[in-house]
Amino acid sequence: MSTSRRKEKRTYADRREYLIAAVSKRRKKLRDKAIAYGGGKCAICGYSRSTRALNFHHRDPKKKDFGLSAKGLTRSWEKIKAELDKCVLLCANCHAEVHDGITQLPEGNPG
Repeated sequence: MSTSRRKEKRTYADRREYLIAAVSKRRKKLRDKAIAYGGGKCAICGYSRSTRALNFHHRDPKKKDFGLSAKGLTRSWEKIKAELDKCVLLCANCHAEVHDGITQLPEGNPG
């Protein structure tokens, strides 16, 4: 076997890196789609400058089937959408204030 043929052969490490990148890309795409589905901005203050600062807050934790962090974004879009319908999109500051009881969630969309 010539050296040029050997270089073309894919290794486990090559495949592993490809899969890690593909999963990461899919999760980012689904997160962006989820943020758009959630309104694209904080439901309390309207913040939208950095999507990394936006979180999904479950209105009723008892109805939560799974979290919408990176691992939650491995599910189908239909399952993600069903979970998003139970949530409100908040910026990190408003999310912390809601958990601390400083700020109230907006009325409507009971989730």
